[in-house]
Amino acid sequence: MQEVDVIKAIANERRLQILDWLKDPRSHFRPQVDGDLVEDGVCAVLIAEKLGISPATLSEHMRVLSQAGLVRSKRIKQWIFYRRDEERISAFKTLIQERL
Repeated sequence: MQEVDVIKAIANERRLQILDWLKDPRSHFRPQVDGDLVEDGVCAVLIAEKLGISPATLSEHMRVLSQAGLVRSKRIKQWIFYRRDEERISAFKTLIQERL
């Protein structure tokens, strides 16, 4: 995990919002046809709809979050699903606490 990548990823309000929603996906997203909201993650289409952005814009936000190690993606059929990587998030929190 590159600290700078994580800091850049969370420096964006929309990406922080996505991470917050993914913390408790059942509270923030409607049920999906394919995939479990918690086990498989949230479909990119639902995240884009909730943010009111295009799929292409969401794709860029999710690329940044993925590269930073904050989310994991999973393909089911033609859809991409995202969920938080709690281990990586916890490791980053610990690292920040140690440095500050």
